[in-house]
Amino acid sequence: MTLTLTAGERSDFLALAREAIHAHLTGGPRPRLQGGNASARLGAFVSLHLGTELRGCIGHPHGDRPLGEVIAQCAVSAASEDPRFPPLTLAEWAAARIEISVLGPLEPVKDVAEIVVGRHGLIVSQGYLKGLLLPQVATEYGWDRETLLAHTCLKAGLRRDAWKSGVEISRFEAEVFAEQAVES
Repeated sequence: MTLTLTAGERSDFLALAREAIHAHLTGGPRPRLQGGNASARLGAFVSLHLGTELRGCIGHPHGDRPLGEVIAQCAVSAASEDPRFPPLTLAEWAAARIEISVLGPLEPVKDVAEIVVGRHGLIVSQGYLKGLLLPQVATEYGWDRETLLAHTCLKAGLRRDAWKSGVEISRFEAEVFAEQAVES
C-alpha cells in the first residue's frame, strides 16, 4: 500500500461519507472534499453496518478518479443501490457505522502463494464475470488462502475451484478505517 492517511484525513473521509449519505437522503447538495489525498486517484469501498450486520457495501476499485469523489459516490451508492438491501432510511443513517477501504493499486497474481490472507484483497475475473473481496473479509471469517480464492470465485458467479485455471486474479492492499461503534 503506497498511501498512508493521517488521522485527520481518515476523519475527514468518514465525515464526507456520512454527509454525502445525509445529503442524498434529504435532497441537499453533495459535499466535496478537495486537496491533499482527496485528489489522489485511488479506488475505495464504503461499507455500512447496523450493529454487527452489513447494511450496504459498494466500491470503485480502479484508481481513475479523485478519492474524495469516489468515497462520496460509493457512500451514496452503498446506502441506496446495493441490490442486497433496501435503501437506507434517515433513521438508519443516524445509527449506521461507516467503514472505508482505500485501495492500493491492483497487481496481477502469477502464483497464488503471493497472496497474503488479511493483507490482500482479491479480484477474480473471467470474461464479464468478476468477484471482489476486501482484505478484511478473510480475517473476519478466519479463512485460509484457498477458502478466500474459492469465495472470490463464488462471488464472481464461477465454480469455487475456478481459481485453479482459466481466470485472472489480481490482488490489492487496502487502508481500512471506520467510525467508532455506537454503544447501545
